[in-house]
Amino acid sequence: MSERVSLIRERLAALAPTELEIEDESHRHVGHEGARDGRGHFRVRIVSMAFAGMLPLARHRAVYAALGDLMQTDIHALSIDAQVPAQT
Repeated sequence: MSERVSLIRERLAALAPTELEIEDESHRHVGHEGARDGRGHFRVRIVSMAFAGMLPLARHRAVYAALGDLMQTDIHALSIDAQVPAQT
């Protein structure tokens, strides 16, 4: 597991996920304009009761808040699938 994936996993632990999948898709974006600064492209699937009662946009904002400064230092692009356990 890459160091960045480990950092993402650590930060998202704050949302107490019951399921968490993180895929580093950076290799698919080599040479892409946005990838030139060295930050990565990731796909996250997270299931958590922390999202109960939240609209999808609020769930995404919660993920971004949990990741904090990683969005400026390590993550260029992030695809998010955030659900509550009843949706899985």
